[in-house]
Amino acid sequence: MRSSNPVFSRRGFSRAGGYAGFGAAPQAGGPAAAQGNPYAQPQGNPYAQQQAPSNPYALGDQHNLTPDQLQQMYGAPPAGPLQTGRMTMDDVVMRTGMTLGTVIVAAAVAWATKLPMGVGFGAALVAMVLGFVQSFRRTASPALILAYAAFEGLFLGVISQAFNERWSGIPMQAVLGTTAVFVGVLVAYKTGLIRVNARFTGFVIAAAMGFVLLMAANLLFAAFGGGDGLGFRSGGLGVVFGIIGVLLGAAFLAMDFKQVEDGIRYGAPREESWMAAFGLTLSLVWLYLELLRLLAILREL
Repeated sequence: MRSSNPVFSRRGFSRAGGYAGFGAAPQAGGPAAAQGNPYAQPQGNPYAQQQAPSNPYALGDQHNLTPDQLQQMYGAPPAGPLQTGRMTMDDVVMRTGMTLGTVIVAAAVAWATKLPMGVGFGAALVAMVLGFVQSFRRTASPALILAYAAFEGLFLGVISQAFNERWSGIPMQAVLGTTAVFVGVLVAYKTGLIRVNARFTGFVIAAAMGFVLLMAANLLFAAFGGGDGLGFRSGGLGVVFGIIGVLLGAAFLAMDFKQVEDGIRYGAPREESWMAAFGLTLSLVWLYLELLRLLAILREL
């Protein structure tokens, strides 16, 4: 399971056309698990705890067993033991809370100290580089993820203060909107209104890449030509692209929920909860910024 970076493809997206490689029933160590479970190996799932050899009451002739065999049978752990070292929902919630908490604290510091805009954009550049590095790593680095969260928080604090000075109250409205979208997507995902599959994932990634390229082109035109560039961030067209950005953020959240669910179902190692936290943080930051821009455009109309 890889982070849900909204710009780049995710570790969970299989080139073979399946989402996250999860195409088979979650049977640890079985042939189906070897094909569909990314946490299984051809020799068996390394994260599956050894089970009891078999049910002694299902054997044909138990009286032929040696004392050593009986000792091995009745001394083995029971079937379905409490497994440790695997990702749980509590792990995901705790790591996500730590990551988002770091973002919020850093943003509050930037807001209270009134950091200059240049410092904020410098922090954004550092956060982007750290996000790139973690996105392409095979394993999660808690220090790297928390460092990303800290620099991202500094940027959010600076940009939020700038928006608040021009449009009072917008940051709080964006926070409430982000929370509402998060809850709405979670409910829609759990009730089956949103179904994340390979087609959904491919469409969202393609749409996100196109969206980012258009916004980059708009920024370049604005930087060298002045004004609003291509007009993608102002007026009626800005509202349309703002809504598209919010919808993409909601889609990223649905994909994150799917990754978390699959990781828990297939016995992902506990360290993967950091990747889940990283992905959820990326999606929430994307969503907050898009709502911030959209609200600002609506205030100007």
